[in-house]
Amino acid sequence: MAEPVERPTDEPLNRWRGWGGWKVPKYLKRGNGSDAFGLAAGSAVLGLVVAAGAVLAAGPWDSGQRKAERDRAVVQQRAGGAHHEGTAPGAPEPAASAPAVLSALGTASGTAPAGASGLDAVLTPLLDTPALGSVRTAVVVDATTGEQLYARGARTPMTPASTVKIATTAAALAALGPDHRIPTTVTLSPDSRTLTLVGGGDPTLDEAALRALAADTARALHDSGTGTVRLAYDTSRYSGPALHPIGPNENIAPVSALMADEGRLDTSDRGPAPRTDDPAGDAARTFAELLDDAGVATRSEPASGKAPTGSRTVATHLSKPLSALVERALTNSDNDIAEALARQTALKAGEPASFAGSRRAVTARLKTLGLPLAGARLADGSGLDRADKVTAGLLARLLALAAGPDHPELRPVLTGLPVAGFSGTLGDRYEATSPATGLIRAKTGTLTGVNSLAGTAVDAQGRLLAFAFLASGTTSPADAEASLDTLATALTRGSR
Repeated sequence: MAEPVERPTDEPLNRWRGWGGWKVPKYLKRGNGSDAFGLAAGSAVLGLVVAAGAVLAAGPWDSGQRKAERDRAVVQQRAGGAHHEGTAPGAPEPAASAPAVLSALGTASGTAPAGASGLDAVLTPLLDTPALGSVRTAVVVDATTGEQLYARGARTPMTPASTVKIATTAAALAALGPDHRIPTTVTLSPDSRTLTLVGGGDPTLDEAALRALAADTARALHDSGTGTVRLAYDTSRYSGPALHPIGPNENIAPVSALMADEGRLDTSDRGPAPRTDDPAGDAARTFAELLDDAGVATRSEPASGKAPTGSRTVATHLSKPLSALVERALTNSDNDIAEALARQTALKAGEPASFAGSRRAVTARLKTLGLPLAGARLADGSGLDRADKVTAGLLARLLALAAGPDHPELRPVLTGLPVAGFSGTLGDRYEATSPATGLIRAKTGTLTGVNSLAGTAVDAQGRLLAFAFLASGTTSPADAEASLDTLATALTRGSR
């Protein structure tokens, strides 16, 4: 059964839009793990201006809509998000954040160091709040040193909901690299009678891309003197069930190697939406119309079928780089992209591009990164499946690894995380006056009775901390989220 969710809203946050064109200094730009302290220190010097400018440059994917993961019957709709402009594709800046760091460094008394014992005193009472349900686990790691600063149930397998996307995207980046692009191709049979639209697994394919493919195809056919053709479409790159275990749902389309606009039947590009039950057929029919516009006549309705042996490629469209797809998946909690990335990982590993093959491939790739996988079960790529199990230790260690210097290919995992008070699913969960606004980047996770938050925070000493808070048995999504946000905020302030 589908998990109830809240529809996204359109009201922009844009608290500091006037600073959108401010240029971010070099020392605030994305780099290796040692940048964490320089980023915080730079924030202390430049203050709110830097925080505003850098966060607005943090990522291109949020434009005032929120991929909510809460029960719409329980939680009132709230607006959030900010439109980010002026960032080169695939190269968003990390979110610099000044308020709490400025206060800590500029005040004589300041706060006590956020060491292990200090965090125990601060976090343990907050974890014990009834709003976090019957089971709650937590891990906090110093992202620079790798030191575990706090742990509670670090090895307890928990249903992660959408925080599993951290694992999915990291595995894809490790397997394929941040520059990988997913191809959609058009092939022509040896007898020049059959065109085949071949899906490569890009859920972000849209009408503009199909139009460009049609134009390129028309030129190729004209040059070769080809006349009327039959149109087929090939989805054989994927295997196994197309429907997610939750069944037909507004949160995810049938998983297909060929689809346009994630199978959405409205004009949205994120959040819940009515979905087609035939994404490949719809994409092929749209392509047929665009071919006709380009002067290529097709004999009949497109039919499903593999490209004939010996076919040659006449047109190709490449998706945005994998780094950009990862950022979009994390910022907007995009389930369709997450499932596609899991299947790309499976294809790279030589596994079937199915739910089962993806599970094996993602797990194997994470194992090569040396992560603690005991108790983990990655049943899907999106986190919609309750059979997913991960530990707080796994998520926190993975985030720390992405922040370190040894695996720069994982950096988009961090730059894609929603920014507290600014973007994505955290766009409206922190007020402008909150001491944690801009200092926290984290992935949210919500299913009925499950709430989670995993990401990074800059503490009062300017250290970058990786954290994971997982709770189950919760009864109020709003109260659980508020408690998780309080826990993350506590990391930015240290112990008193």
